[in-house]
Amino acid sequence: MRAASLRAPGVVEVDDAPEPAATAPGEVVVRMHRTSICGSDVHVILHGFHEDGCLGMPGYPGHEGLGTVVESRSSSVREGELVLTVPRPAEGRCFAQYQLVADTQVVPVPAGDAEERLLMAQQYGTTLYAMRSFWPDGGTLREPGTVAIAGAGSAGLFFVQLARRAGFEHILVSDLDPRRLEVAERLGAATTVHAPSGSLTDAVMDVTRGEGADLVIEAAGYDLTRAQAVAAVATRGTIGLFGFPERRGDAPFPMYAAFRKVARIQWAGSTQSEPGLVAFRDAVRHIHDGEIDVEHCLGDLRGLDDLPEAVEVASEPGRGPVKLVIDPWNGAGPS
Repeated sequence: MRAASLRAPGVVEVDDAPEPAATAPGEVVVRMHRTSICGSDVHVILHGFHEDGCLGMPGYPGHEGLGTVVESRSSSVREGELVLTVPRPAEGRCFAQYQLVADTQVVPVPAGDAEERLLMAQQYGTTLYAMRSFWPDGGTLREPGTVAIAGAGSAGLFFVQLARRAGFEHILVSDLDPRRLEVAERLGAATTVHAPSGSLTDAVMDVTRGEGADLVIEAAGYDLTRAQAVAAVATRGTIGLFGFPERRGDAPFPMYAAFRKVARIQWAGSTQSEPGLVAFRDAVRHIHDGEIDVEHCLGDLRGLDDLPEAVEVASEPGRGPVKLVIDPWNGAGPS
């Protein structure tokens, strides 16, 4: 098969590799139809967040994929079934024509829908899982009022829709790319802020008359935006941290300001470890039923040989599309 691999930090190569085989109970082999680049893939490839033991592994670090099961040693997943593959990120091998994955890390998807649409259930599922932890139903948190979202990438734009579904009265979004802010407005954001010239914190304070937002979601992945989240949140409000760290190890954080506000701070992650993969299954259903808009994530399809360049595009804020999708069987450029 053809597969991409991270040969060394920052070095992605596409070459021939052995096809995987299902040899142990519970294993399945999936012929990959589509895979997409996650923001965490960019950090793994370019910013030193890789696992040393995974260097050179065919398909690593791709973990957002969709394809057909062609070999199964599972009693619950049959050959010929179309599935979303949601391996834990360190086990992801989606950047290849075939992927070996555990049957506990696949979610059936309905036939008859566009595969690029259903693929978005991976990214949407992670935000759905996160939102359920940031703003749990039936909890003791205040009624939804104002939510501020730092970052209008694919995750941030899904958070806009989830905030609208949760009943927030006013949604604010900041981003470096004015095109993404236009999408945020179409999806329900009442206020958009073009960073860095505009201030999300100032906008929040204007809207709330100095009280701060009930919920602030950091979906950009910068120390600066995490500090802005603390500045923008209301006293006893909630900060949802979704964005990837900038570096391994310690990072600056406005602890005193967060302490004074008695802020509830909730990290998001490990959606792939949720029992029953409930969020991913719900995400597939929401997209298939048309409850969530994914059109802004579609339209940029590239071949596997273009993956190294596509990762560079994905790493530059404001340069590329909201989501980059890879066809493992196509070596051509953007289509």
